[in-house]
Amino acid sequence: MSSSSGLTFKLHPLVILNISDHYTRIKAQQSGSASRPLPPAPRVYGCVLGVQTGRTVEIFNSFELHYDATQNVLDRAFLESKQEQYKKVFPKYDVLGWYSTGSDIQDSDILIHKALTDINESPVYLLLNPTINHAQKDLPISIFESELHVIEGVPSLIFVNASYTIETVEAERISVDHVAHIKPSDGSSAATQLAAHLTGMHSAIKMLNSRIRVLHHHLVSIQKGEAPYEHSLLRQVSSLVRRLPAIDSSRFQDDFVMEYNDTLLMTYLATITKCSSTMNELVDKFNTAYDKQNRRPGRSTFI
Repeated sequence: MSSSSGLTFKLHPLVILNISDHYTRIKAQQSGSASRPLPPAPRVYGCVLGVQTGRTVEIFNSFELHYDATQNVLDRAFLESKQEQYKKVFPKYDVLGWYSTGSDIQDSDILIHKALTDINESPVYLLLNPTINHAQKDLPISIFESELHVIEGVPSLIFVNASYTIETVEAERISVDHVAHIKPSDGSSAATQLAAHLTGMHSAIKMLNSRIRVLHHHLVSIQKGEAPYEHSLLRQVSSLVRRLPAIDSSRFQDDFVMEYNDTLLMTYLATITKCSSTMNELVDKFNTAYDKQNRRPGRSTFI
């Protein structure tokens, strides 16, 4: 069931990284052996922080929660302590809801949801599915809102699915790119990482090209009268076109050639410096060997 609240949700990558790190740490602490196999995958819990401006809800950060799943008890003292700490550092952030991991909603989730209504009257529930599914193209994340529905004559609080978009700032893009390029622990070579990077770049360019083709085809259809005019779409296309750099201008060519020549010059100087250092080491080694073997009284060194 889809949400009817009309809210727009924006999710930042830091929240996804925090939840993934939380789940990975808890799972790594579990140990198993031949006689005692690994226990089932754990569920982790936490709160999500962000800002709500009008009908837009933006989730920026998160922190962990202590929850006893056996007794369905939430550590309120820990929650209030973490909330106070984050409020000192991020005074504009409020507790918007909570998160958990799993493939689907559990019956006990509604209890945690109701326990947080005193902090936020309509908390958001973010569910991350840690199960790897190579056939799935979308992110394994779902955002739910709570709505009061009458079921069989009884008012009940149920979860409804809400759509979201991924929102990033410059610092997050740099961090995510850095994490993506960290050398894997399996000892993959630099060539393998370069191939993966180039493959990703090729896929991105291919997708961009396909979307531009679709947009171009639609504009041609509008020009021929086969499709109706959509002024909002045309304004967006015009805005996108104005963002493109003027790569055919003489100023761009001059700047590009200057930047290219500077890069070549730096590479050339680095090569000369490395060659000079290698030659200096070779001369030092030769002088040392010459002094030990062939030096005679009154005879000068080779260099």
